[in-house]
This record gives sequence, structure tokens and C-alpha cells, in this order.
Amino acid sequence: MGVHGTLEDQLHRLKEYEQGVYAYKPHIEELERVHQAVQESMIFENRYTQYTMETLRVGWEQLLTSINRNINEVENQILTRDSKGITQEQLNEFRSSFNHFDKNRTGRLTPEEFKSCLVSLGYSIGKDRQGDIDFQRILAVVDPNSTGYVHFDAFLDFMTRESTDTDTAEQVIDSFRILAGDKPYILPDELRRELPPDQAEYCIQRMPPYKGPNAVPGALDYMSFSTALYGESDL
Repeated sequence: MGVHGTLEDQLHRLKEYEQGVYAYKPHIEELERVHQAVQESMIFENRYTQYTMETLRVGWEQLLTSINRNINEVENQILTRDSKGITQEQLNEFRSSFNHFDKNRTGRLTPEEFKSCLVSLGYSIGKDRQGDIDFQRILAVVDPNSTGYVHFDAFLDFMTRESTDTDTAEQVIDSFRILAGDKPYILPDELRRELPPDQAEYCIQRMPPYKGPNAVPGALDYMSFSTALYGESDL
């Protein structure tokens, strides 16, 4: 309906439109009374207008219905955005990409459309056998019942997890970097000193050895550990 701005701004404007249209109801009712009087006077044609009373009434009702539908859509977008913990820009990007590949406007994507959509969003999917395996693993998540389609809700859940996980992995790496004194590796003693015993032992047992330059005995690779922890790589 040509409403721009944040979702909250759009919702405010739409509710203003709704109030304005609903405020016109007395005029519609007055026109109904005039129309009834004209009909009772056996006057069935009005050469001064092409619009019938039914056209006016239905048009007013359809406009109100359209505004209400848009209000519900924006409210749902706000709820989705807040519940998923993503920004409005991310939600808009995901919705725009999904709609671009949903050529038939069915609210669902075929596997090939879904793959193209992921690639357009910067998701790396190899064209080799491993890429096919990775994509099938993703399909099992977004289409667990093997219906052959990916609906927007499942797509949004997947993209939200991907976005959140990437941010979280980066945050964990930053935390380990602080504990390590800006070194690209961390030592078991540093983990034991800074973390609760159970968490320290968990990290020590699962972190691979650091193989980069200037490595010292016992150095652990917290970067590989963090990215693998959030599904961005394999240990």
C-alpha cells in the first residue's frame, strides 16, 4: 500500500488509514438511506454517475479488509522479527530473496529454487559430491517430511539459525582471544585459570592442537574449536 519506514512506522500509518476509512462509515450509511429512498421512488438509473450503491459499499468493505490484512501481516512480521532475534533488515532480505525465487507466489520453494536462494544470500554450496551431501543435509532440516518443498517459515528458521550461529561463533572466538591475551592459541593452564573446572576440561579435551606459527607445546586451537562448535567447520 506504499507504506514505508520501520515496521512500527508502517503499522502506525496503516492503523491511521484504518481509522480514516472506518470513520467514513456514516457516509456509506447515509448513501444507503438515500439509495433506498430513490429506489422506493421507482428511480433505478442515475445518469450522473457510473457507480452503483453496491459498487461503493463493496469497494469500501474491500478497502477496509485490505488494510486489516496488511495490519495483520506487519504485526506478524514484527512478532517474527522479535521472536527470531534478527534485525528488520535481515528479515526484509530473507523475505525478498525468498519471494524472488518463489516465481509462482505459492509460499514455497522447490529444492532447486531453495538452493538458488541460498546461493543468492551468500551461502556456499559446492558443485561436487560433498556439496550435494551438504545440501541434502540442509534439506533434511528444512523439509523433514520430504514433501519436496521448502516453506517460508522453515526457510526463515534455517536462515535465522545460520545468522545467529555465525554471530555466536565470532563472539566465542573473541572471548577466547581475550582469555589468551590476543594470542592465536590458548594454553590448558589459561583455560583452567579462567573457566570453571568442568568447562575448562571440556574445552581442553576437544580443542585440536594449534599448528600455526609460533606454536608452543600444548597450544590449543580455539578458533577451529569455536567454528566447529557452531557448525561452520569440522574438528
